[in-house]
Amino acid sequence: MKATLGGGELSYDVRGSGPPVLFLHAFPLGMAMWEPQVRALAEQHRVVRFDARGFGGSPPGDGLLSMERIAEDAVGLLDHLGLSQAAVCGLSMGGYAAFALWRRHPERVRALVLADTRAGADSDEAKKGRADLADKVRRQGPEAAAEAFLPKLLGETTRRERPEMVARVREMILANPARGICDALAGLAARADSTGVLREILVPTLFVVGEEDAVSPPAEMETMHQQVARSRFVTLPRVGHLSNLEDPRGFNAALAQFLSPRT
Repeated sequence: MKATLGGGELSYDVRGSGPPVLFLHAFPLGMAMWEPQVRALAEQHRVVRFDARGFGGSPPGDGLLSMERIAEDAVGLLDHLGLSQAAVCGLSMGGYAAFALWRRHPERVRALVLADTRAGADSDEAKKGRADLADKVRRQGPEAAAEAFLPKLLGETTRRERPEMVARVREMILANPARGICDALAGLAARADSTGVLREILVPTLFVVGEEDAVSPPAEMETMHQQVARSRFVTLPRVGHLSNLEDPRGFNAALAQFLSPRT
């Protein structure tokens, strides 16, 4: 499905019925990464997801893809669907966008799921790394992003034992245009520090992290959890940064328990 929002066209998907759950995808993937969660939740929830500008079926925007742009597109999509609130689940870049959504529109967030993500901003070294990678992607295409990010996105166990998952994630990265990847790299480097936001989160919150996540280490995410009053913390063993894909059963079980009516 397509919707024109904020001067751009977004590709989105809605399945099921019940309390809405909005999924925000990781870099450099797309909404297809949430397919295991859609299948698991659609019987009891209205599951909403979309491709950020420059990913999947959404054309690139007019420059830097900021986390605030993703957040505003999320709110625009909720408006388009007539939804006043949703539980918001973001992984990695999706988590950064979820922080931006909470800062700007807390009244639209019924609950938060922050998976394999960080509250802090990029260091100067990380910003330079993103700029260097963007230059390489412009020259070599999405393959450069796949080479750089696959070792970071998937845990050691997955890379060693599940070549089919490595191939699947590579395909998802290569499906995106170079321009979209570069716009997002600029947006990731420019994102705000959300550390101060943690103590201001008042809704039920779930933190999920893969045990082998080297990008958002479990210890760092547990520190985040300790600063959010109404939060739970789940570590999934033997998986890395893409915990929802590497262990969909464990991820979905944590989600289902968290999203139960008592939440």
